[in-house]
Amino acid sequence: MALLKTLLPQSGMAGTRQRLAAGVLVVAATLAVLLPSPSFARTAPDSFADLAARLLPAVVNVSTTQMVEGNAGIELPQLPPGSPFEEFFKEFMERNQPKQQQRRRATSLGSGFIIDNDGHIVTNNHVIQDADEISVILHDDTRLEAKVIGRDAKTDLAVLKVEPHSKLVPVKFGDADSIRVGDWVLAIGNPFGFGGTVTAGIISARGRDINAGPYDDFLQTDASINRGNSGGPMFNLDGEVIGINTAIFSPSGGSVGIGFAIPSNSAQGVIQQLIAHGQVQRGWLGVRIQSVTEEIADALGLKEAAGALVAGVIPGGPAEKAKLKEGDIITEFDGKPITQMRRLPRVVADTEVGRTVPIKVWRDGRELSMKVEVGALEEPEEKAEAKASGSKTPAKGEAVAALGLAAAAIDEQTREQFSLDAEARGVVVTAVDPDGPAAEQGVRVGDRIVEVSQEPVSTPAQLAAKIKTAQSAGRKVALLLVEGEGGMRFVAIRVGKE
Repeated sequence: MALLKTLLPQSGMAGTRQRLAAGVLVVAATLAVLLPSPSFARTAPDSFADLAARLLPAVVNVSTTQMVEGNAGIELPQLPPGSPFEEFFKEFMERNQPKQQQRRRATSLGSGFIIDNDGHIVTNNHVIQDADEISVILHDDTRLEAKVIGRDAKTDLAVLKVEPHSKLVPVKFGDADSIRVGDWVLAIGNPFGFGGTVTAGIISARGRDINAGPYDDFLQTDASINRGNSGGPMFNLDGEVIGINTAIFSPSGGSVGIGFAIPSNSAQGVIQQLIAHGQVQRGWLGVRIQSVTEEIADALGLKEAAGALVAGVIPGGPAEKAKLKEGDIITEFDGKPITQMRRLPRVVADTEVGRTVPIKVWRDGRELSMKVEVGALEEPEEKAEAKASGSKTPAKGEAVAALGLAAAAIDEQTREQFSLDAEARGVVVTAVDPDGPAAEQGVRVGDRIVEVSQEPVSTPAQLAAKIKTAQSAGRKVALLLVEGEGGMRFVAIRVGKE
């Protein structure tokens, strides 16, 4: 009401108050009629005060200091575009600005939370990255120096440690897998430096991929999250941490009700490894994978487009030792269904290195059960592959009209023109019809077609014959194994008449 008073004319204040009061009564009466009975669903508590009072001491402010290079001179004033004074001020600044870059101290703020009595604190990696000094400010304003125990850029998690002067108040992790869209959550953090800020909202969505890293699986919430909330906890109504607030979507820079948190079930294993070893060791399968489209599922006789399609098997890796092949579709890993391609890397990464786990694959129209011993993911994860030059004049190939391309055999001439190594196989694409079916699926000049319907080809004649065989058999789709700049991938091209 104080803000209302500031904005409304003083002369009409009494009448306005009466109208507002009447409006509130109408709204309250309407809500009383429309709200469902509490017996049908778990409702929000009358107040979050008791829960907030219990949890606030466990949430900390994380303050970092970093020395950066920069000028400490005069800043260029804001001038309208095309101003005649723009050139004058530019010359003035160049004459008077310091010639040497000066080092200055930059500070930033974030959030974190205490997870044990030993002083371990969880936050985001981006909160403490490149920091020269890190301080943690407790709820009672005690400032403690913190050291980094470990951090993981791929999941944007970090663990700090402080030496407390008194007993700490840690919080426990909850089960993020049990949280449902629509459940109430509480976020506590340090937005814009205003420590100890409590906001409430609901889970808006699960399993969000925001392209923050290779293992994205975020919870989305409409609880107000702003700059400085990063690294702070998201609680369920039992006071358990079910997420670590990490990012927001905001065209303006402020909260618009779209925030993202790392689920606790994904974070706990990483946190435990950081505390124990200072780094994370992830499981590795040794395959290049791609999504299963409707066309690919149809071509391989799979009922639905699900799983992860093996586009390449890395020599010497766990998958090769387990006899996985190009064209296999991994549908289950260690008892966990692989509903989407991007789920497989997360599941494998969370698996203990050295464990032998069961997997299910779709091959040759039937499901197979296999076992694989999970290896350790090393850095760098993948070696750079040689790229086709594309700068030389393409060789003249033989047209394959059904695909909308021309192809040539790999020989001395094409190896030189397309910078192909001695192990290159298949046929090389020398021309692509921009309006043809191959172009629609991203096939480009210089790509190599290695297989058709999981059978190898080495000449344009073989390629054309296998496409013709697929058409004669009434197939609507031909499955090609194509090697290009991005490595091996399967491409489903429609060859049947609609």
